[in-house]
Amino acid sequence: MTLADSSLTLPSVGGACNDGSMATSSATMVGRGAELARLHDTFERSAAGEPQAVLVSGEAGIGKTRLLSTFGEEVSSRANVLVGQCIDLGSTPTPYGPLIPVLRGIVAGMGAEAALSAAGPGRDALLLLLPELGDGPVNADEVSAARLREVVVVLIEEYAERAPLVLMIEDLHWADASTLTMLRFMLRAITGARLLLVLSLRNEDVRRGHPVREFVIEGERARLLERIELDRLDRDDVRELVEQILTRPVDADALERVVDRAEGVPFYVEELACCSDGPMPETLRDLLLARYDQLDESAQRIVRVISCAEGWLTHPILSAVAGMADDELDAAIRLAVQANIITLGADSYRFRHALLREAVYEELLPGERGRLHLAFATTLEQHPELAPSPAAIAHHWHAAHDSRRALAASVTAMDAAKDAYAYATASRLGELAIELWDGVPDAEEVTGTTKVRLLARVGSALRNAGEGERALATVSAALEEAERTPQPAAVQVRLLRDKAQYLANLGRPGSIELLTDALAMFATGAGEAGELEDDRLRAELLNTLAARYMVAGRSHEAIVTAREAYELAEQSGDDAEMSIAANLSGVSRDALGDVAGALDDFAVAGKHAVTENSFLRYSVNYSDLLLNEGRYREAVEVARAGYERARELGVERSSGTMLLHNMVDPLLLLGDIDEAEKLITRSLAMNTLLVFQAYAQKTKIEALLWRGELAEAESRARDWLPALRAIGAVERQVWYALADAEASVAVAAGDIPAAWRVFERVLADPGPIMLGYHRRALLLAATVVSRLRVSPGDLGADDVAAAAAAVQASWQAMPDAVRTAEWTRIIDAALAIPDAAAVDRLEAAHDAAAHESLPATVPPFLCLQLARALVDAGDRARARELLQSAAKAASALSHIGLQREVADYASAAGLEENDAAGPLGLTARERQVLELVADGLSNRQIGERLFISAKTASVHVSAILRKLGVATRTEAAVAAGRNPRT
Repeated sequence: MTLADSSLTLPSVGGACNDGSMATSSATMVGRGAELARLHDTFERSAAGEPQAVLVSGEAGIGKTRLLSTFGEEVSSRANVLVGQCIDLGSTPTPYGPLIPVLRGIVAGMGAEAALSAAGPGRDALLLLLPELGDGPVNADEVSAARLREVVVVLIEEYAERAPLVLMIEDLHWADASTLTMLRFMLRAITGARLLLVLSLRNEDVRRGHPVREFVIEGERARLLERIELDRLDRDDVRELVEQILTRPVDADALERVVDRAEGVPFYVEELACCSDGPMPETLRDLLLARYDQLDESAQRIVRVISCAEGWLTHPILSAVAGMADDELDAAIRLAVQANIITLGADSYRFRHALLREAVYEELLPGERGRLHLAFATTLEQHPELAPSPAAIAHHWHAAHDSRRALAASVTAMDAAKDAYAYATASRLGELAIELWDGVPDAEEVTGTTKVRLLARVGSALRNAGEGERALATVSAALEEAERTPQPAAVQVRLLRDKAQYLANLGRPGSIELLTDALAMFATGAGEAGELEDDRLRAELLNTLAARYMVAGRSHEAIVTAREAYELAEQSGDDAEMSIAANLSGVSRDALGDVAGALDDFAVAGKHAVTENSFLRYSVNYSDLLLNEGRYREAVEVARAGYERARELGVERSSGTMLLHNMVDPLLLLGDIDEAEKLITRSLAMNTLLVFQAYAQKTKIEALLWRGELAEAESRARDWLPALRAIGAVERQVWYALADAEASVAVAAGDIPAAWRVFERVLADPGPIMLGYHRRALLLAATVVSRLRVSPGDLGADDVAAAAAAVQASWQAMPDAVRTAEWTRIIDAALAIPDAAAVDRLEAAHDAAAHESLPATVPPFLCLQLARALVDAGDRARARELLQSAAKAASALSHIGLQREVADYASAAGLEENDAAGPLGLTARERQVLELVADGLSNRQIGERLFISAKTASVHVSAILRKLGVATRTEAAVAAGRNPRT
């Protein structure tokens, strides 16, 4: 196996001790046996085909890198080991910085041709990251973020097929947002490869609110990331480490000084061990600079030069910036390496520890710092092929205080980052450009853009980076700037559109008003003549407004707006906008109960869905319409076809996520929990937009409840219901999903009154009704009412009756197209009191329960309800048959909740076993009643406990007294006590 690794620590020559001898770092690792064993254990699991991810965390200098390098060396004979390192570039980190060397290692191991072949449709995405593999520049506009993520995973999985793969990412605390997004995706998307992902993290650099902290919390909460926390060494370990470094025993006084000053941090121990005989620095900074101070002037200069660089610094750049003769440069580097300050790569250099670099960098005088950054910026700009990234050039110009060039470089780097879908990096570079703008008199000439357009671009990058608040603030600043400076009307229109989208992303009101204002500019002819004659832009705005109306449940307005958009798009020949307009109209007409009209609209939408975006939007919304109409199998097939198209287009993990969700919902209604769970797992692995994540988490909660895993469902509900509430404030269908999730969790937890209170709010809400979602909500509400009759909690009989009446009234108000005969029978039966008088109604509902438009959980539920009524009517034999049928159906569905509900009632009703007479001549049911009599319960209380009427309980008590030959309940209880078998 090969060891493809550019950052494992090389054996150091050593630094000079006060006695003139040379001391080396510890030859073997000390005090990390348990942690190393855990890494080996995870490696064995990963090598067996179960991917693993481990986070090695601890404070600076605790030995994370040493642990990883030791582990890497030990497994290198059995696995390919690749290492990437995150670099501290302040506000301008390199997008995907640590992943580039990993990909290069994979390409080196597989061969360029094999890697490009494995990349398949993602070839261009790979070339965007590794341009040296291609013949020329790649058009970034043709590479999607989804495809970029996909090709990285594909290459990792392909390489792991050849041999187990250990992938190490060091210094996660400096990771750029693009790298975090990729790692988050990898954690969920890679499910069958022989991969061990090892991350290292400096704890003190990741405080509350830090994106890396959120990444770690998310990974640990989802049980995707196992943490190995490195603690400080104890006294014995410190002694062993010091003696290894000095290669001789250490006296008690010297050891005491090291123990007191190093406090068990291995890096500090190593530093102090070489200086233990003399006076020690009083601060950490002095400690870190101890070896640096021992270098000669040339070596110190070269170390200071390297401190200005990001991560690994190649020799050509160092040579150009240092301005030294080759011999002098080589001698200086050799001394720095011997002092264990600088580590060697193949043709590059870096500091042995980030703390050393920070300490040396602080030693630079202000003028010296500026000159060095200027030298770096000039060199990299003259030789861009040597630059780690455009962001590095911007960083150096900014640090050199050349605002004009820093502005130009930051805008160029921002565009490059956006082309690579590294939106977080792009946004930080853009914000740097905004900060510099007013200090550069000819900023427009330098950048080739205006401040308003720059603000708009930065706002877009922030939005795509998930920084909704900052995106909103930036586009608001752009609008203010547009008011101060003359701008084309089309620019103002687009800014209003952007602000509307950013408000919607934050779940805030105002989007519709902004879009209305933007459209009003067309109507009033704002700006100079001809400025707003773009029918395509107006059609796009109208469709955007129609979409906001649609998700808000304002269906009538959505239809009118979408039709206007359709007419404009038709005039300009824009098929895509025509398709989207017909699509939005169809969804809204369906929400109003006009099913035939909705299907007509979707026929038009499908005909004009000629672009990727319009086809995928058609697939999403048409499959949702079929779901609302109870055509579940068709809904699955339409969504599946759209999903396959998304995969072909390389956008499986963007638009494809919603199509996955639109397969999951009908599969759950069909009762196919196994297939649904597979798709839920795949959907959660995508980790894309918040609204998509919220949908996926909602269906995950539903699947967990289905499987009877209440604790995890409740945990996810606590994490994700707030997000659903925020989105539900502006998206009505999410509002319904929230109610479904809240009520379902409450039912599973046995808190039926709490479940009813959810639907009490739903029925009382004055907001618009979306009929397809409302119909399913009423069905669930009816089942909640039926459970209230058994477990009313703190609700009285009048409260339960009022609940049933409220659901019935809402159902009666539904249009005939939605209120079909089958659904009416089911809801009426669920709302009925399950007694002898309701047997006929429940029989009719039981016959209708198998209709294809009804969820697969309805038949076993109706069996249970009918069995309750038959028990009350005295037909226990038929009730037993129905309970057995219900149990069988619930078992076939693998629905643990239903299985438990049926089993609990069968047990309470005494129908889970033969009623033959037992000890003292009592049947199983009579023995249950006798136990409750002995507990002092009244007939009414016995009936409530056993789900039978008080009258039936009285009959059982009379039979017990007769069989036991006693006259009172007390005597019966005594008789029961004399015979423990009762």
